[in-house]
Amino acid sequence: MKYILALDQGTTSSRAILFDHNGGISAIAQREFKQLFPKSGWVEHDPQEIVSSQCAVADEVLSKSGLTSNEIEAIGITNQRETTILWDRITGKPIYNAIVWQDRRTAAMCKNLKEEGLEPLFQKKTGLLLDPYFSGTKIKWILENIPQAREQAEKGELAFGTVDSWLIWNLTNGKKHITDVTNASRTLLYNIQSLEWDDELLSVLNIPRSLLPEVRSCSEFYAEVESVKSIRSIPITGIAGDQQAALFGQNCLKSGMAKNTYGTGCFLLLNIGNTPVASKHRLLTTVAWKIGEDVAYALEGSIFIGGAVIQWLRDGLGLINNSSDVELLANEVENAGGVYFVPAFTGLGAPHWDPHARGTLVGLTRGTTSAHIARAALESMAFQSSDVLEAMQLDSGIDLQELRVDGGACVNNLLMQFQCDLLQVPVVRPKVIESSALGAAYLAGLAVGYWKDLNEISNHWRVDQSFSVEWSAAERENQKIEWSRALACAKGWGNAI
Repeated sequence: MKYILALDQGTTSSRAILFDHNGGISAIAQREFKQLFPKSGWVEHDPQEIVSSQCAVADEVLSKSGLTSNEIEAIGITNQRETTILWDRITGKPIYNAIVWQDRRTAAMCKNLKEEGLEPLFQKKTGLLLDPYFSGTKIKWILENIPQAREQAEKGELAFGTVDSWLIWNLTNGKKHITDVTNASRTLLYNIQSLEWDDELLSVLNIPRSLLPEVRSCSEFYAEVESVKSIRSIPITGIAGDQQAALFGQNCLKSGMAKNTYGTGCFLLLNIGNTPVASKHRLLTTVAWKIGEDVAYALEGSIFIGGAVIQWLRDGLGLINNSSDVELLANEVENAGGVYFVPAFTGLGAPHWDPHARGTLVGLTRGTTSAHIARAALESMAFQSSDVLEAMQLDSGIDLQELRVDGGACVNNLLMQFQCDLLQVPVVRPKVIESSALGAAYLAGLAVGYWKDLNEISNHWRVDQSFSVEWSAAERENQKIEWSRALACAKGWGNAI
């Protein structure tokens, strides 16, 4: 039997997962890496640590499984999106740390571009809004703030990449500077109608085209690994940004199907078919995948702080020793006791897009305990996701029949039931919740004939648990009203001081 190896480079850890022909996990290895916060609202990673951690887990997962590279059919790559790296084409060395998707340093830049009336242009061409979230303004910041960066870029000496590009550059010893359509569509520089880098947008942001990687489909032969002995000569044949990969891994292959990933952030994507739809409710239109000549699109709502709020309870407050302890703590109380937690540590994403919002805890009394705060933290993920889904249904005209869920926090039954009650639709958790890695594996496997077609892939999807609505409509409405009051407290906080 042969296997597919998925390299899943996330925001807080790098993972390598081996999948068998049934889409089951045969082995997994994971390694966390350092989060850097040089200033308020700034989030960075060491690009070299991204590569070293990813290579280390690739070694480890083969060692664990006792497999050799000859038993790996292909490699699929999925990655944290929008995170921005610029490096020297000759030395291969980064000229600055990776600026992470959560980073808000370009908020003023985005505000200026909006005041110039440019957001409609960007939204029409890219499906995105002008927000620090995306790669374009991060590139511009590096070019304008790192000595010699602009000069080197103008000479064609620098390369830009999201994390997929950076990994492939390193895995191929600098022979391939590529990305795929899903990652390209998150840069503010890629026209999702024509499927090309857009010269007008490059001009607006003053970014040389020579920086950019070649854009490829999500499922094809790209190159063989050269730099890592344990996986040398294995073909890389699948690439997709983590959320699009999760949509694919969840088998949301038809228009009207949706998934929510509860990772560091929460990301709700709705398949809208082969024609992009412009959002009227501050959502994003993004490329879901491209296989051959077939292109699928999705509406997306991006929530910056999802599972990261649980990490903060662990690392910032010391309320829990392990992230998995949060459900036990939260279950010590029947409800959050009137406490609402808006975890806008780096602003608010969809559908609010307020970079100046900041984290807010409201409703505290002398009777508030750590259990109430833990429960409110969990509930914040569901509240934010509910806001996104309401906007999504208005944009698409689609009434959701069910929500498929994945990501680390979806194993939390308390959270899933609360989410179900807020949405008033069933929430369905699959047996394999590593949907991003699975989606990357499927894309890689399709390219080499490991799986025959989409129908074969669909047959592998299995339900672990389905959650049914328990609240009345009135209970749900009351919770939403209180959440709206908490949101009002958080919004614009950074402007108020």
